[in-house]
Amino acid sequence: MTGKAKPKKHTAKEIAAKVDAATTNRGGGKAGQADRTGQEKGGHAKYECPHCKITAPDLKTMQIHHDARHPKLPFEEEKLANLHAVHVADSSKPRPGVKGSHKK
Repeated sequence: MTGKAKPKKHTAKEIAAKVDAATTNRGGGKAGQADRTGQEKGGHAKYECPHCKITAPDLKTMQIHHDARHPKLPFEEEKLANLHAVHVADSSKPRPGVKGSHKK
């Protein structure tokens, strides 16, 4: 048991988790919003639901969304809008959907 004035020691796992949380882009803020809405080609928003305009990263996720939100309508893969094919990527912009960091 430690005394009142003695600081507790941090484990390597805890320090590594703090460094990871501080340096990894989680896709929040304006860049993350643009990525989630599909305004720019980058990471998450690849397919758009033709009924409610919500976006999903892949076909399986879109099918899960469709089965949960639109159970009475048939799932038609050809009606999905592929946002990556519509938007042209700008390689100089950061990609918020890609895990990683610009700070090292």
